[in-house]
Amino acid sequence: MSTSVNSNLMSIAKQMVTYMGMSTVVVGVLGNLLNIMVFLSLKTFRQNSCAFYLTVMSFVNIGQLLTGQLSRVMITGFNIDWTQTSLFYCKFRLFAIQVCSYISFTCMCFATIDQFLATCVHVYWQQWSNIKLAQRLIVVSIPFWIIYGIPYLIFYDQTVSPATGKVSCTDTNMNFRQYHAYMNNLILSGGLPLLITVLFGALAFKNVRQIAYRTVPLVRRELDKQLTNMVLIQVVFNCFAVLPYLIMTVLATATNISSNPGSSAQFTLAILVTACVYYLYFAVSMKQIY
Repeated sequence: MSTSVNSNLMSIAKQMVTYMGMSTVVVGVLGNLLNIMVFLSLKTFRQNSCAFYLTVMSFVNIGQLLTGQLSRVMITGFNIDWTQTSLFYCKFRLFAIQVCSYISFTCMCFATIDQFLATCVHVYWQQWSNIKLAQRLIVVSIPFWIIYGIPYLIFYDQTVSPATGKVSCTDTNMNFRQYHAYMNNLILSGGLPLLITVLFGALAFKNVRQIAYRTVPLVRRELDKQLTNMVLIQVVFNCFAVLPYLIMTVLATATNISSNPGSSAQFTLAILVTACVYYLYFAVSMKQIY
């Protein structure tokens, strides 16, 4: 592949990340703030455990967009890389991205399971859907993921290229790089959350279809339907938004495609495109309730 074609591909990638990425940040932050305002202002949602999970998820989604997508736009679109000038930001950015994504996916899993429990026929299972349990799970989950993310503060560092003298922020431990690609990216931020949400989302949908035939107060019935629809739409969207990027990041680690200049340009474009789509998960959420 010629140099001009490679240059064109990189130019396309730069424009896409700049415009689509910035749009994602602006729309995502405003949308998540709107979610938070609605969930906290209405008493019906404040007392609902599923809405509580979605509220926490909206907060961490804002953090993910600001630390992940915004910095990606600045790096790719404007050649402003704060990780090269600040060791603290080099370490903190990757730490914040991982912790926010883990908490977001955890909240999504909890919300889906909660809706399955809330719509169950048996009262025993319905009792497990309550705001106190939700608060306890979040209080335990957030410190757990913060502790789990500490290796990113340790293994990510600024390195200087001997050939170009350019400073870059990268992981300095090969074993941790492999662990990050397969365990963190493929399982914790991909396969496992999607499996849980698809499974319990389908079960919740089955339960909701039977609500009309059960003796349930009208307000509770409509709220369960509304929240379940929100969760199900989010689950379907997640499959299309998250999977492509996770597959590309694993391929980037498992293959030596960067050794081929032509293939490397195409691969870089694919990663940047799928990354933009990936961040739509954190930006597009629960808008159908308004």
